[in-house]
Amino acid sequence: MCGIALIIGPNPNTAVFDQMLEAIAPRGDVREAVSDDRHCLGTQRLKIVDRERAIQPWTSPDGRWAVCYNGEVYNFRSLRSQLTDLGHQLRSDSDTEVILEAFAEWGERAVHHLRGEFAFAVVDRAADRIYLARDPLGVKPLYWSRCGGHLYVASELKALVPVGGLVSEIPPGHHGWGSPAQDPAVTAYVDLLTMGDGDELITDIGEAARLVRAALEDSIRVRLDTDLAVGVILSGGLDSTLTLLHVREMHPDCVAFTIGTPGSDDVSYARRVTRDLGVDHEVIELAPGDIRLPEIREAIRLSELTEYGDVINAVIARLLFACVHSCGIKVVLCGDGSDELFGGYEMYRQPEPALRQRLFQHKLRNLGRTELQRVDRTSMGQGVETRVPFLDLALVRLAMRLPIELKLRDGQDKWILRHAFADILPDYVRQRPKNPLSHSSGLHERVRLYRSQFPRIYRSFGYDMLGPMRRDFSIVLEQHDLDLDRALQDVETHPDYSMADHARDLAGALRWNAVDVLRRRG
Repeated sequence: MCGIALIIGPNPNTAVFDQMLEAIAPRGDVREAVSDDRHCLGTQRLKIVDRERAIQPWTSPDGRWAVCYNGEVYNFRSLRSQLTDLGHQLRSDSDTEVILEAFAEWGERAVHHLRGEFAFAVVDRAADRIYLARDPLGVKPLYWSRCGGHLYVASELKALVPVGGLVSEIPPGHHGWGSPAQDPAVTAYVDLLTMGDGDELITDIGEAARLVRAALEDSIRVRLDTDLAVGVILSGGLDSTLTLLHVREMHPDCVAFTIGTPGSDDVSYARRVTRDLGVDHEVIELAPGDIRLPEIREAIRLSELTEYGDVINAVIARLLFACVHSCGIKVVLCGDGSDELFGGYEMYRQPEPALRQRLFQHKLRNLGRTELQRVDRTSMGQGVETRVPFLDLALVRLAMRLPIELKLRDGQDKWILRHAFADILPDYVRQRPKNPLSHSSGLHERVRLYRSQFPRIYRSFGYDMLGPMRRDFSIVLEQHDLDLDRALQDVETHPDYSMADHARDLAGALRWNAVDVLRRRG
């Protein structure tokens, strides 16, 4: 995976281009770029696949077409064979070249052939046009800004701050064309807001369990096609333990990583899991006092997140991935996305099926700017590639076909997962209740002390050119009894918390932290 930056238009400003690439430098091992009097195309490339030959921007033999690419296409080997049979002569063993050749063969329909996590730009250098595409779930980011007769494209918002114009995001599952004279006109090739509508439900428990098991195993397997050591982000909960169980069986070299306060739930469960499995384990133990304002500021700078709860998780995740990077691990797998698919949130208890389906689709559609944005920035910002097996499109489509009765059952969330893998999951993990990252790590309330300062810090980096810091939508939704339309209208009218809201929250955080200090001293 990588970071990309492009300027299309006459006499591009190379100083701004340098700033753009520098802003995303941590995403790669090497900086690779080409420039002429109408184009600046660059990549900060993290060397994973065909590390020596997959140089970017990758250009067609005639020089007309070039691709800048961020991500992993897991079926690139089969696509490579297919393209070779169609007469394409490939010069590398990389998925980067496969993307450009697939585009040459199938045009805009090439995205339907790609299985993976990606964002890329294909430049028609003869016509000064650019084709932009983003993966179905939005695992990989893509932004653009058009001003001064130029179109600017980049992997992160911070790379477009020097441009000085308004910034827009390519939504998940969208693609289309743009130019210096025209905003990118993108349409959905996968529509998350209608996915699953009208699909036949799978009601048989045995069939559902078999399909879920096969889909997850396949998703993890394709994400382990690397000769590098692989890390697993382990909380000791259901999803991360399932991931680790499979990685240990499918890859010869793996290590688990856990963060939390000494004695926190995550550290305790993860230590037990890795001890039982015989897996190498790196633990980052932090006292709450280790988190101060500089850690908050850096997490906001790195993550660019707009919701408070996501920022709190990013503070913790950044410190976790710093350890991953220091251990020399470039590729990790995580369990993110399972809660969305299998009923790990309160919203799935909405009694009306049609409204529950809309909530499900809304949550998936917004992952790219919430949880997945946190995962991408906090890992790639330190040169670590995170793969998300629970959000493979095939598994997402399967989850859409499972009725709520198979997700919430016998008082348990994600019941079908617990049932499908009951034979390999330790009972203490299978019975463990869900607990969000920041809470189960024992660090949530410490970070909460700084919540009222999040918007000021966010604006100080110029990120409001995309949009403001916003109230946590999950909280707004609960306040409106899981009524999606009312919640959306509320956040549109009042996007951020008031000063009174911040004051109440700060008072609560101060009380909690004071009690915690007394408890620790006692």
